[in-house]
Amino acid sequence: VKVMTDGILVAEIGRDRRLEAYDTLIIDEAHERSLNIDLLLGHVKGLLPHRPDLRVIVSSATLDTDRISGFFGGAPVIDVSGRAHPVEVRYAEAGSAPEDPVASVPEAVRSVAREGPGDVLVFLPGERDIREAARALRADRGLEVLPLYARLNHAQQERIFRPGERRRVVLATNVAETSLTVPRIRFVVDTGLARISRYSHRTKVQRLPVEPVSRASAEQRRGRCGRVGPGACVRLYSREDFEGRPRFTAPEVRRTNLASVILRMAASGLGRVDDFPFIDPPDRRFVTDGYRLLRELGAFDAEGRVTGIGRRLARLPVDPRIGRMILAAGPLGCVAEILVIAAALSAGDPRGPPAEGEGGGGSGPASAAHRRFTDPRSDFMGYLNLWRLLNEEGRPARAAARKRRAEELSLSPRRLREWADVHRQLLIAAREMGLKPAPRPATYAQIHRAVLAGCVAHVGVRAQGREYRGPRDRTFVLSRASSVKPAGVHWIVAADLVETSAIFAHVAARVRPQWIERAARELVAREYFEPHFDPERGEVMALERVVLHGLTVVPRRRVRFAPVDPAGARAIFISEGLVAGGLATGAAFERRNRAMLEGVREVERRARRQDVLVGEDARAGFFDARLPPEVASERGLRRWLDSSPDGSERLCFALDDLVRPGARLPAEGDFPDEIEVSGVPVGLAYRFAPGEPDDGVTARVALAVLGAVEAEGFDWLVPGLREEKAAALLRTLPRPVRRRVAPLRDTARRCLARLRPPPGGGFASALAAALREVSGVEADAAELRPDLLPPHLHMRFEVIGDDGRILGSGRDLDELRGRFRAEAARGFHRAAERTFEREGLVSWCFGDLAPHVDGVYAGVRFRGYPALE
Repeated sequence: VKVMTDGILVAEIGRDRRLEAYDTLIIDEAHERSLNIDLLLGHVKGLLPHRPDLRVIVSSATLDTDRISGFFGGAPVIDVSGRAHPVEVRYAEAGSAPEDPVASVPEAVRSVAREGPGDVLVFLPGERDIREAARALRADRGLEVLPLYARLNHAQQERIFRPGERRRVVLATNVAETSLTVPRIRFVVDTGLARISRYSHRTKVQRLPVEPVSRASAEQRRGRCGRVGPGACVRLYSREDFEGRPRFTAPEVRRTNLASVILRMAASGLGRVDDFPFIDPPDRRFVTDGYRLLRELGAFDAEGRVTGIGRRLARLPVDPRIGRMILAAGPLGCVAEILVIAAALSAGDPRGPPAEGEGGGGSGPASAAHRRFTDPRSDFMGYLNLWRLLNEEGRPARAAARKRRAEELSLSPRRLREWADVHRQLLIAAREMGLKPAPRPATYAQIHRAVLAGCVAHVGVRAQGREYRGPRDRTFVLSRASSVKPAGVHWIVAADLVETSAIFAHVAARVRPQWIERAARELVAREYFEPHFDPERGEVMALERVVLHGLTVVPRRRVRFAPVDPAGARAIFISEGLVAGGLATGAAFERRNRAMLEGVREVERRARRQDVLVGEDARAGFFDARLPPEVASERGLRRWLDSSPDGSERLCFALDDLVRPGARLPAEGDFPDEIEVSGVPVGLAYRFAPGEPDDGVTARVALAVLGAVEAEGFDWLVPGLREEKAAALLRTLPRPVRRRVAPLRDTARRCLARLRPPPGGGFASALAAALREVSGVEADAAELRPDLLPPHLHMRFEVIGDDGRILGSGRDLDELRGRFRAEAARGFHRAAERTFEREGLVSWCFGDLAPHVDGVYAGVRFRGYPALE
């Protein structure tokens, strides 16, 4: 005869599919409908046709016998009645039932206590409710109040079995329904509430909501007071409420995450959850969510097949998340540490609840004892510290020493034993899988990167206070039981997220976003934006945003764009690096192309046009057609140029490559570099910038000859602008005259054909004379209004000093003469002395005299400069 848990038998199915080692199975407490019980029932149903010799007994005190019998094809039902005493059930009146049954517990207990002797068992939803009710009841000295819930240590739970002198009131959660029997109970006070574990596929967390219990659970609670004598069950809800509740509690398979079941079934050869004969098939959404989690952990591939990681996970007797931490610990070199943490997470928090009278503010003796091993950075490290404290000599302590140490540190001896037992099992499983401890202790980073491998969906970034924002737009609160101090903590990871009054993160630690990114490598979405050419690096860079299910892990980081989008990186390299001039390698083709571009742009500036130079797309197409596909950076370009003898020549622009098809280039001489005014050569500069002061043609006049040049010579501008100026002047004629010479542009062109710039005389006078010749229209030169012309049709002047600096500028030459009269005189004398006068010469050693000397300085009247006339 073997007595085992249902989980052990499920594990044996993987090695013995037909359960040949047994001829009889007794599945007890089947009403709990745990995952393992439903797996056993489904497997046995398929097994019985192949094992007609196998006998199966399914037993429970409160069971949906018709459902189970029908599931097994009409199996016989045997009722075994035990000794039972009559129990009076009392309901609250339908109209006067308390809105908060928990708050009504103290009054209900005192009411039944007046009816006679006997202990009282009260069913409450959770620990907090038990503590609040205990505080209210302890005011009555005739009562001995005994809390009872799973987290209490063994000694505290044992108190309910020892008789006392006073009437006992046991305040219990639903642990007292079936898990243990409280003796000497005559009265039961039932709030009708319990915390039922339910998984939310929407928020991806396990919830523990307080909800009404089923009728079967209520009957189970009622039966707690009819075992030793007649009793009474006070239900703090109405009969109508009771009759409206579901008959049985929903089985675990319909209210929990199915990842572990899916993995266990796949590894044990039980098939897919979708095809398994469950009594109550699970919600399809839960099945989908279970596969999603296993894919996140790497246990299943995209097609739903078990991976190597999945098969190894199935060999570990822990939750898949915890198992994934263990597998990740091998490569990270922290197996020993993670086995301790994994065992603690599986066994439960060994810290006991606060002692009676100790507040929850962390100031009592239990909290002070716990501070000996807690770590403000990480609750996981707190487990490690405690393990080392309990095993200071490097080996587990004896039972008596363990018990003393547990009392000293306010720990639960039962949880410590479970912790040690689970650790031993995991250590054996890890050795069988080839996972060995590292020779040196692991670092904080190694440990928590392994933790993240299993809990990457439980990360969060601090929002405010103890509230964090996690993936899938989920917010959660750092549990008060956590030792992690939220001040200054930006990112955390939690071992578990449980929803009660809010979503609480249990067992947390500080982590870095870089660790999260590595752990979630296959889960994160990477967004790339603002790709651009970086001249310093000589390649295309972009900003990367790393997002985990809607949670931004890395907001912006500069990365190379070529590995992300090779074609896009090449296009940007060409457009911003080669075409826009962001790349400066000093190669011959760059210098030549830069000169060619500047030449075409200068043509556009002089001609005041923007339709000569081809667009950037055309220039990019030029390089795209000549560069091989792999060239997308300066380094790649240099390699190609070094390996291609004619590469640089192929990348040189010809004039046809830069001029738009059909573009009309100005004639040679239309926009000269200099003009001769009054026999003086004057350099010209061009700019096409409407609205700017230097828009148009600028004559750069040396200070020394400022008084030698006549304004009328500049009035003619340059040949390329005379037609536009003539048309603009004709446009200023009075309307009657203007109508007679229309179209103005054609008339201006015909007039220009007859014009020759005279040595003296303005452009307007010459245009009026030509107009009379070509059209017979008498137009006085005064009717042509140069003052109405746009600025660029007037010459602009810059006065250049001896050192090449610009001394002044403007479009009124006479105004500039007046402003710089004295400086011009001094400049002329200095220039004359420097240029034409030499002393101490004894031979002709200075070559021929320049032919323009007489033309510039001889016989010229410097108007406005009496000293020079």
